[in-house]
Amino acid sequence: MNTRHAFLAVALAVATLSGGAPSMAAEGTPNPPRGSWSFSGVFGTYDRAQLQRGFKVYREVCQSCHELKIPFRTLAQNGGPQFSVPQVTALAAEYKIQDGPNDAGDMFERPGRPADFIPAPFPNENAAASANGGKAPPPLQLMAKARSFERGFPWFVIDALPFLQYQEHGPDYIHALLTGYEEPPAGFTVPPGGHYNKYFPGHVIAMPKPISDGQVEYPKGPDGRSPVPETVDQYSRDLAAFLMWTAEPALEQRKRLGFVVIIFLAVFAYLMYYVKKKVWAQVGGEAEGAPGTAPLGPTG
Repeated sequence: MNTRHAFLAVALAVATLSGGAPSMAAEGTPNPPRGSWSFSGVFGTYDRAQLQRGFKVYREVCQSCHELKIPFRTLAQNGGPQFSVPQVTALAAEYKIQDGPNDAGDMFERPGRPADFIPAPFPNENAAASANGGKAPPPLQLMAKARSFERGFPWFVIDALPFLQYQEHGPDYIHALLTGYEEPPAGFTVPPGGHYNKYFPGHVIAMPKPISDGQVEYPKGPDGRSPVPETVDQYSRDLAAFLMWTAEPALEQRKRLGFVVIIFLAVFAYLMYYVKKKVWAQVGGEAEGAPGTAPLGPTG
């Protein structure tokens, strides 16, 4: 066993003994627990129903403060929530889009179209900051890729291995943040306007708890009940999955292409190896039979 394999074996052993407990950041903030996502792994795909629920959570909870810079039409495209075209058309028409100028030189409002971007909740960044305590809420379309964290030993070793890389930092962080609101521990002082969150760096976050159990009503099944629980945990999972799609809408295509490329490279490598053996076998045979050369063998 070489040094690299020995180091990996030790890392795996420590991971097993640690029981998968989340590592602690330098400032004492626990890393978000690793979740189970349909889009993780080499063959992972998005759950369409989950993406639709996640969009509903964004629209009813997050849209009042956070911008989402995507066109309506992407909600009907393959690889995404896959709402029907009539659904997207009706959804876009519920919004008022500023357009113009008209023939008189004036700006006007019209119903939204599928080609329009989802309108921002505020007309500009200054207005957003003024309405939110001096700081504008960040847009969410890339949040699942913009938020990350470092995992401690031994996980960073495993993350460096092909096909085992941990790429769900963002969704795990979003889910943990939305479920991490709780009462501060004894001796911890939360400043005015702040809120205690277990997973936020420093534990003090300006955003109040945005969602509660039963706040968003999901579509009901044939039995008149929602197929998933209407809880903060489920809301946050669905929203995190939806934001993962907005950040990486081509994830499924990328994974399919990557798998095809790996198969191609494997076949190509085998063909090159086979050709190399055939070519060098012929070169070796010609060298042994060339004039002025003696066959190799024992001397004496």
